[in-house]
Order: sequence, then structure tokens, then C-alpha cells
Amino acid sequence: MKKYVTRRVFMGLLTIFVVFTINFIIIRLAPGDPISTIMGKDNDDPILRTALEEKYGFDKPMITQYAIYLKNALTGDLGISIIYNKEVMAMITERIVPTLLLVLTAAILAVIIGTLMGMYAAKNEGSKIDVIFSGAAYIFNSMPAFWLGLILIIIFSSVLGLLPSYGMINTRDAHTGFDYILDVIVHMVLPVCTLVLVEIPIYFRIAKSSILQVTNEDFIVTLRATGMSERKIFNKYILRNAILPTITIFGISLAYLITGVALIETVFAWPGTGSLMLTAINQRDYPTLMGIYLIMSISVAVVMVLVDIVYATFDPRIRF
Repeated sequence: MKKYVTRRVFMGLLTIFVVFTINFIIIRLAPGDPISTIMGKDNDDPILRTALEEKYGFDKPMITQYAIYLKNALTGDLGISIIYNKEVMAMITERIVPTLLLVLTAAILAVIIGTLMGMYAAKNEGSKIDVIFSGAAYIFNSMPAFWLGLILIIIFSSVLGLLPSYGMINTRDAHTGFDYILDVIVHMVLPVCTLVLVEIPIYFRIAKSSILQVTNEDFIVTLRATGMSERKIFNKYILRNAILPTITIFGISLAYLITGVALIETVFAWPGTGSLMLTAINQRDYPTLMGIYLIMSISVAVVMVLVDIVYATFDPRIRF
């Protein structure tokens, strides 16, 4: 197991390095540059441009810029934001907590609800509940997340007035203690529901198909022939084997949510890394973009390593 974990950690570190390098190159090759953004469209003073390029290190060759940034990143220094003039690490640290709160809550709820729905539908294949669950799964799976978020805002915020439509807290009320936690939970309802509703179909379909496939295996028929109870067969043999694909999908979905939650954060004005990333893209803020992408790649790599370890725990064959 130790060798397996060591290999997975090494592959995770290698993945982070490769993604870091690719992001650095793509960001530098993209049209536009932060110097033009700082100077403005009407200012083309070459002396000012040269001074700004020297200040931010853009006058050096790309390979030199890469080496300097890599060296600083290894020490935890992600540079200074060109637009905000703040330390990138401090900005990301401030924004990453709301993003992780949104993502982890949605991911955990989606995997639990979707898997339970899939298990129930598999046990009652062809029933009315199965038909309803399957139909709802196809409907929500076809909906874009941002569109669903807007619909939920219109229904529950604009029409019914039950839930807030933007932000993480009510800035007019200086809540503290439990009232603050309750305020955050209320503001989380709509964005979390949006993410959960678009993620549930994935877990539902995987859980249902996996359980049905394992149920029809020959060794399950043999266990039933021995007189073993259905509950023991399901809990000890069917569920244990059928849950493996769900673990894999959970890792992939969680990685997707971490990197793809920007649109949802924009729709609900959630103060996470998504809005910061979009602003950095529009303003060509290289240090902020690189810092966000680096944190995202680390998060995804950590999630995938943990998923591989859990997978190997459930199925020891994976270790070999």
C-alpha cells in the first residue's frame, strides 16, 4: 500500500508541474497583456511601457520569467496582483474558503442523494419511482448549471421572495455567532441546490447501472442459491463492488466542481475564486491567474490521489 500511495503522490506532483508549465505558456501566449490594461487604450507611451515591463519583469525572456516564478512559487510566493496590488496568496486564501464551502457541500449532498436514488431505483427496477427518478435525472442532466441557477433565482427569490439571490451574507445585518452561520447557510441554499441538481443525475445513473450489473453476476446467483439473506448479499457483496465506480465519479466530479464553479459563483455573486478568476482573465492579471490555476491544479491532484487511495482500500487489486 505504501508503494502504491508513493506512486500516486509522485504522479500528482508531476501532474501539478506539467499543468503549471502549460498554464504559464498559454497565459503568456494569449492575446493582450496586463501592461496595455494598466496604460489604457489611449496611452501608447513607449517609455512608460518599458518602465512598467521592467517593474513587473516582463522585459525578461519567457524562460527566465518561468524560472523566477517557479522558484518563487516553491517558496509559497505567488507574486503581487497587477490589478489589485495585493499579494496573490492572500487574495486566494481569502476567496478559497467560500469556494470550498460551496463545492464540498454540493459534492457531498449530490453523491449521497444520487447514490441512494440509484440504489432504490435498482432495487425497484421498472417501478413508477424508477421511471420518475430516471426521467428527472435525464431532465436535470440536460440543463446548463447557470441557466438552472437563474431559474431558481426567478422562482425562489424574485417571485416567492423566500431566499436571497446573491452574496454570502447579508451585509446590512452585522450577524455574529450562530446567526452568522445561519445567514451563510441561507445564502448557500440556491447555489448549492443548483450544483446538486446538475450533479445528482451522474451518481444516480452510475449507481443504478453498477448495482444492476453486479446483481446479475454469477457469484450473486450462487450466493442466493446457498440461502444467504438478500440484505447480507446486497450490503456485503453487491454494494461493495458497485460503489467503486461511484468513488471514481465522485473524484472526477469534485475536480470539475472546483475548477468549473466560476459560472455559478458569478450568477449568485458568491465571493469565491470564480469571480476573482474572471476579473483576472479580463484584466490579463498574470500573477493572479497563475496563482488561481496553481491552487486549482493542487486541489484537483490532491482529490484524485485521495480518491485513488480510497479506491485501493475498497478494491486491493488496484494496488497491483
